[in-house]
Amino acid sequence: MAALSFSVPATEPARRWRILLSYNMGRVGSYTLIGAMAGVLGYQISTGQGLSVLRVIAGLLLIAMGLYLANWWRGLTYLEKVGGVLWKRIQPLGNSLMPVKNSGSALLLGALWGWLPCGLVYTALAYALSQASVAGAAGVMLMFGLGTLPAVLASGVFAERIKAVMQKKGLRTTMAILIMVFGIWTLWGTVQHSLHSQHESHNGHVESGSESNMMDHDSHQAPMDDSMPPSGDDSHSHH
Repeated sequence: MAALSFSVPATEPARRWRILLSYNMGRVGSYTLIGAMAGVLGYQISTGQGLSVLRVIAGLLLIAMGLYLANWWRGLTYLEKVGGVLWKRIQPLGNSLMPVKNSGSALLLGALWGWLPCGLVYTALAYALSQASVAGAAGVMLMFGLGTLPAVLASGVFAERIKAVMQKKGLRTTMAILIMVFGIWTLWGTVQHSLHSQHESHNGHVESGSESNMMDHDSHQAPMDDSMPPSGDDSHSHH
C-alpha cells in the first residue's frame, strides 16, 4: 500500500485518495467474490455433520490466527505457502500494472491483490465457508474487507506511523487474545449445537418408540373389547 501511495506525488492528494479508494474497492470486491465461491462449496458439504466440521475448522483457524498475531506460533505460514502456488500465477499480472497512474489500474490491481496469500484472509474465509450459503459467505467477506478498509487506507497515507503502532507488542497481544476468544466461542457454540441436536434426536426416537408401543397396545386391546359379552343393560333392552 505504501508503494501504491508513493507512486502519486504528495502534491496531488486528491488523486492519491482516488487511487487508494479504487485499489481498495477492487480488493474488497475480490474478497466478496472469494466469499461467494466459498459459500457455494460450504453449501455443498454442509449436509449431515458437515456444517459442524466447517465451524470447528473456522474456530481452530481463528485461534491459530491469534497465535500468529502474538508471534506465539507461526503455523499459518504453512497455509500461506499453499496459497502462494496460485499467487505465483497472479503476481506478474499485478506487477504489470505498477506503477499505478490512474483509478482504473488501481481497481484492477486491488482485485488481483485480493488473492494475496494472507493468514488473516484465510481465517475469515474459513468462517465464511461455515455459513454454508452464498449470500452469507459473501457477506462475511464483504464485512471483513470493509473492516480492514480504514487501517489499509491509513497505512497508505501514514505508512510509517501505522507500522510503528502495529509493531507494539501490547496492541498485537490484545488483538490476538480477542481473536482467540472468538475462536473458542465459535468452538463452544458448535459443541453446544451438536449436543442439542443429539438430545433432540434422542427425544424424537423415544417419543416415536412410545407412540409405537401405544399403538401395539391398542391393537391388542381391540379384539378383547369385541369379545366381551353384552352388558346387562343391553340384555334388558332386548326383553
